[in-house]
Amino acid sequence: MDVLIVGAGFSGAVLGRELAQVGHKVSIFEMRDHVAGNCHTLRDPQTGVLEHRYGPHIFHTDDQAVWDYVQTFATFRPYRHQVKTTIQGQVFSLPINLHTINQFFKRSFGPDEAKEFISAQSLHCANPQNFEQQALNLLGPDLYEAFFRGYTHKQWGMEPKYLPASIFKRLPVRFSYDDSYFFHRYEALPEEGYTALITRILDHPNIDVHLERPFVPLHAKRYGHVFYSGSLDSWFNNRLGRLGYRTLDFERFRSEHPYQGCAVMNYGDADIPYTRITEHQYFSPWEQHEHSLLTQETPRACGPDDIPYYPIRLAHEKALLAEYVALAEGEDGVTFIGRLGTYRYLDMDVCIREALHTAQVFLTRGGATPAFVHPPLPMPAKTQQHAA
Repeated sequence: MDVLIVGAGFSGAVLGRELAQVGHKVSIFEMRDHVAGNCHTLRDPQTGVLEHRYGPHIFHTDDQAVWDYVQTFATFRPYRHQVKTTIQGQVFSLPINLHTINQFFKRSFGPDEAKEFISAQSLHCANPQNFEQQALNLLGPDLYEAFFRGYTHKQWGMEPKYLPASIFKRLPVRFSYDDSYFFHRYEALPEEGYTALITRILDHPNIDVHLERPFVPLHAKRYGHVFYSGSLDSWFNNRLGRLGYRTLDFERFRSEHPYQGCAVMNYGDADIPYTRITEHQYFSPWEQHEHSLLTQETPRACGPDDIPYYPIRLAHEKALLAEYVALAEGEDGVTFIGRLGTYRYLDMDVCIREALHTAQVFLTRGGATPAFVHPPLPMPAKTQQHAA
């Protein structure tokens, strides 16, 4: 069968490779001038630093099959992601851990003492209904105001009391000195970057990649099946309205010397408009660079011509999503995949797992694939961890 895949990120690339290997002819349309989607990496010509062009992407997973899969296409180097945050002129470690608590309150608690102290600080609530209530329930007002209120408002463009409690539930609080941002069996970065990795996945004689090729509905008629990783509402020309997203503005700058001493520095104060600064050289600790490349990241509302990054998924968006899902399930010959196609924030390992599963469904059903292929495993609680 001739198959069209819209989008050359992880979802499209992995799915395309799986189908190509068993003889299907795969065309991939990518509207950007590069593959790898938001995971795109490239060398900065002035500093030589490998840049995460659309923000930090750390590969972390407990999925053995996914870990084995990516290693067949790239050499991965061990990497432990650590995040710092600047609050009122002081630098603290994230996630909140025993060091953060002791530094913030100027104490020297042990684990049990810290638990007791934080419990006394907390505004206990039997059934927290929103982000703010959940944070106050677990941490109390001091830590919430310092570390979460300003940052969360900037990230989502609204007061935390309007966000679901589930977002905060994904954020770990540790009563130890472990400041690892992720807590997974495998955590690493591809030595040559994600674009080189995905380029190798796409390197197959049955795959034809078309860059700077926007999709239009007329294209679908030429193919036996379409896998669509564009935004779900755009497939229907936004007939029911636009699904809500947050987008990001990136301001790149260079430094003659190391600038902040870590890969990611968050800025929690509400009066600082940006949420974080990324120093890209720290994503390749096995390399040495004389000068540094950095990116300042500012979230805002996503317009029609912006790149959507974070699905908002509040009550209005979920209601609109349900209407689009109903429309999609009435379509023939198309399956919606990936972050935009399913309107979920997905980590890379989940994208790969779902793409492998979708390919399996397509092959076992002889191409009769539904509009949405349900994930083979429950969605892990770690998604959106860094966004909140």
